[in-house]
Amino acid sequence: MTSTTPEQGGAAEPRLLIPALAPFYSFAREISYPLIRVTVGGTLLVHGINRSMIPLSRAAEEMAKSGHEPAMLFAVVALVNETVGAVCIMLGLFTRFFAASIAIELAMISIQFSHNGWAWAKHGWEYTFLWGLIFFAIALRGGGPYSLDRKIGREL
Repeated sequence: MTSTTPEQGGAAEPRLLIPALAPFYSFAREISYPLIRVTVGGTLLVHGINRSMIPLSRAAEEMAKSGHEPAMLFAVVALVNETVGAVCIMLGLFTRFFAASIAIELAMISIQFSHNGWAWAKHGWEYTFLWGLIFFAIALRGGGPYSLDRKIGREL
């Protein structure tokens, strides 16, 4: 595998201290991004499954209490993001669209919790902020090499 040089618009790969590890690192480089997509998508899917277990009207009531209006629209978008969107992120299908939508949802939640401070133990915003940044990075990158987006040859 050739390394990107600074002249090509990237940083050159550092030389390995243990050159015998080159085949492992080459393999790990290939699977690391799909692993991230599947992990964060699967983590979000658990939230979506939990959300789908309550009536949509109750989820909309919770949205309204939090000041999100139109509450039913926000409840539907959250449910779609956390179920269909999560599965699409895992598969790498419509990756940029769903990752951007999820990042926006998590930004709204971070803002909602911002008055609680940073610590998650106090329902702070650092956890949702972190996950929002991960989904934002996925939106910037797209599906990557092992994705259905790449297989079909199109991305949003």
